[in-house]
Amino acid sequence: MTKKALITGVTGQDGSYLAQLLLEKKYQVYGLVRRTSSPTTERIAKIIDEPNFHLVPGDITDTVSLMTAVRDIQPDEVYNLASHSFVHASWDEPIASGEYTAMSVSKILDAVRLFQPKAHFYQASSSEMFGKVREIPQTETTPFYPRSPYGVAKAFGHFLTVNYRESYDMFACSGILFNHESPRRGLEFVTRKIAHQVAQVKLGQRDFVELGNLDAKRDWGYSKDYVQAMWLMLQQEKPDDYVIATGETHTVREFLELAFQTVGIKNWRDHFKHNPEFDRPAEVDLLIGDPTKAKKQLGWQPTVTFEQLVKLMVEAELAILKGEAKICDF
Repeated sequence: MTKKALITGVTGQDGSYLAQLLLEKKYQVYGLVRRTSSPTTERIAKIIDEPNFHLVPGDITDTVSLMTAVRDIQPDEVYNLASHSFVHASWDEPIASGEYTAMSVSKILDAVRLFQPKAHFYQASSSEMFGKVREIPQTETTPFYPRSPYGVAKAFGHFLTVNYRESYDMFACSGILFNHESPRRGLEFVTRKIAHQVAQVKLGQRDFVELGNLDAKRDWGYSKDYVQAMWLMLQQEKPDDYVIATGETHTVREFLELAFQTVGIKNWRDHFKHNPEFDRPAEVDLLIGDPTKAKKQLGWQPTVTFEQLVKLMVEAELAILKGEAKICDF
């Protein structure tokens, strides 16, 4: 029997890759989208006309639209990927971050509980929940110490998912995903910002790359690898939570250096300016995940190295800026 999946946040980086993965696996895929005055379907342009892909109007902050979607679709799997995903902006909009990233989780969990309690549910948790880290590397049992409204909101959604699993016997999982990137990242994220601005420097469209703190360390992986992990979590016999990471850490400076190397510019300092506007009020200095549990129980492995990821993103950006490709091609 053909499986049905409902994805919130389907027009985002992870949602678009996940939709493609599920279509390849012959699912009927339903993507929840807000009605807006301007279209936001750039990342799903390649699949939007697929017969097994369906856009469903709704909003993750609106209980009725979520309940209606779950009731009408009766999905076998629900992937909750929608949120206010840009950490820096959560300082400017802490209440909105709470509504979209925290309270929305309770609404979709209740929709599943009431109208399709046998569905397998995935919650997109985040390494930002670790914040001021209590141990290195971070595992599924590392205590949380979030350092942003976004991280706080994600911790709420994570613990709520655990509570619904334990209280209502729901198949509810959380993926504690560390930073994962691709050419489909939003331009406000540091990795895409670097790839985009370095490509602009190479093409003579700008003189400098402007960034905040270069010393922040992150565990960066590839989004396509990480959506594979999401799917694997919902195929297990029992629900559980998993850290998804590469187990390696790199600085923003390393990402910048490799990006300039990709375009053949040796002295990156000649093309860099520090912009304090991009510094966070409270920085998360070091995130590095231990994916041992996911590797053992899910059989999951990252396939793209840090160096390959940087090269992929910069070369994609060059092609997009030259008009040779679109973001959905990558």
